[in-house]
Amino acid sequence: MVSNDSEVAGARPVIGLPTYVEQVRFNAWDLPGAVLPHAYVEMVAAAGGIPVLLPPAGVARPELVRRLDGLVLTGGADVDPVRYGGPSSGIPGYTRPDRDESEFGLFELARAADMPILAVCRGLQLANVALGGTLIPHLPDVVGHEEHSGVEGGFTATRVLTIAGSRIARSAGAELKVHCHHHQAVDRLAEGLAATAYAADGTIEAVESTDGSFLVGVQWHPEADATDRRLIRALVEAADTYRRERDR
Repeated sequence: MVSNDSEVAGARPVIGLPTYVEQVRFNAWDLPGAVLPHAYVEMVAAAGGIPVLLPPAGVARPELVRRLDGLVLTGGADVDPVRYGGPSSGIPGYTRPDRDESEFGLFELARAADMPILAVCRGLQLANVALGGTLIPHLPDVVGHEEHSGVEGGFTATRVLTIAGSRIARSAGAELKVHCHHHQAVDRLAEGLAATAYAADGTIEAVESTDGSFLVGVQWHPEADATDRRLIRALVEAADTYRRERDR
């Protein structure tokens, strides 16, 4: 049976945005909070979606996923290298095991439901690991520079070329100038994913599913560029179609 909410003309798709726990200060308070840069919220809302923040609260549950129409796997801390057989120490950066527990499960459930997914930075890396791929623990050790890492608290403008005919090329164009801030990248690409954009040094900057489903991962941060909403609009449009087909 179709819910009343789904019957409302002009109903918008609900897009999940995973958050993470950090120590935060506001007014007189200094305590752990479930947080996410507000640019993600603005990005989804501007594209016509309803943003819903998802805290890391243990194992993801199917009843949560059933309330979503699309998912943005957000950026942030490194994926725990234990999950892909990487080195256990000496990696610049940090991990958040609680995020990993929650988001790997969330990704698995969303994929099983064929839900549209846009994976951003850490999100791309998580998707690749979840599907059996591996990561370069510290990209500067491989490419010999830190141009992908950006400045502390900021981004680097990076030129990427997309693969003709790919979903990313159709959504965003053949050549993009994007906002990057990452020190890790895809090493072995997971089965079922195709690399669809590259930086000049050969770093994989975008991937997508080969089975036709909407799974697009970008190593850059589309939420950081308010002038270009093509990727998030593509996700919201796919989520709207997904919602309508599911509720028929």
